Amino acid sequence: MDEAQSWTGDFDPLADPDERRVLFAAFDSFRQYRRTAHLNTTHRRRQAFWALPSAHSQLLSEPPFSLMDNFNRVDDAIDINADIADAIVTTGLESFGLSANPDPKDPDNNWHGVATSSDVNKAHSTIRQFYRDWSEEGQPERDVCHTPVLEDLRDEFSGRLAAGEGIRVLVPGAGLGRLVFEICRAGFDAEGNEISYHQLLASSWVLNHTAGPKSHRLFPFALHFSNLQSRRQQLQQFLIPDVHPGAAMLEAQRNPDTPFGTMSMTAADFVVLYSNPSQKDAFNAVATVFFIDTAPNLIRYIEAIRNCLKPNGLWINVGPLLWHFEDGHQRTHSGASNHAPNQGIGEPGNFELTEEEVYHLVQRMGFTFVKIQPTEDRAEVGYIQDPGSMLRSLYRPVHWIARKNPQ
Repeated sequence: MDEAQSWTGDFDPLADPDERRVLFAAFDSFRQYRRTAHLNTTHRRRQAFWALPSAHSQLLSEPPFSLMDNFNRVDDAIDINADIADAIVTTGLESFGLSANPDPKDPDNNWHGVATSSDVNKAHSTIRQFYRDWSEEGQPERDVCHTPVLEDLRDEFSGRLAAGEGIRVLVPGAGLGRLVFEICRAGFDAEGNEISYHQLLASSWVLNHTAGPKSHRLFPFALHFSNLQSRRQQLQQFLIPDVHPGAAMLEAQRNPDTPFGTMSMTAADFVVLYSNPSQKDAFNAVATVFFIDTAPNLIRYIEAIRNCLKPNGLWINVGPLLWHFEDGHQRTHSGASNHAPNQGIGEPGNFELTEEEVYHLVQRMGFTFVKIQPTEDRAEVGYIQDPGSMLRSLYRPVHWIARKNPQ
């Protein structure tokens, strides 16, 4: 993809003060990854360790415990993770034409020191997410969530693809871009949509700037000290990306028998962009994966999907119902173009529905269900889950397909 323009469209976030602030906070949070991870992970644990009675600290410094040695190994892992965070900053700044060392007296360009603790937490979780989306070991999680979407698309559109028809698929909440990439690799034209600049910057790096397959080391679980069976488990190393996007695209160009569709990413509030008349009847399919429960108002999401889907178009959904605004907290702007007041993710009001109520709402709003996966057939899956952890948080995501009724 063509860097910033390919995932911002006609909108320039640097020209909008609110957008610039959110973008700068994302840059700064990745810049702070190294410092904050060392400070909050090993530095405070060393302080607590030396506050122990000396006999106790001496005991735990020796094998088989060697806690101080383990802190050093965790520090090394943090530095390796931070190399990825730094690379995301470097490539992102280049795409926006920003300086790595901005003038602190120039508020329009100074992105240092603007990230909040919430921004920093997002950077940390984004680095961990590479395990789920771009490591070989994350494949079992992707199999549960991505494979059904790809199978549904092939079942519905393979004949039209073979006939040379371009099939456009929208992926809202595209995250780090793996599903968008896989849909393109299957021959479809995929457009990802994402509101988080953390995700957009990280997806741009992995799709456009990684050195090769399995060329970057990642320690997703190194910062966590609970529910471990062994220190070896804590310091597991994974290599990303398991598939190199650039190499896959080049291979498709060389081999006409290898299908590869067009790929794009939009940085925007999903509701605001895809409710627009310019997007009406634009897509053959919409794939929502771990997405619909991010809606404060699910009706707005369904309206946007109905607007941008062609008549008889397919809506494929995989995911749970972990309503993100259940606590009723005021929404904060988390990135990418909410230009219209009281629209999109920032619109007041929220509600939560049961699975049965979601089905009724989808049908009321112009869709007919083609398939609903029975409860007993639903696989359990974690989300960035360490398979060896003594604590396992598992979802049982539903998979369903709905068709937009003809107008």
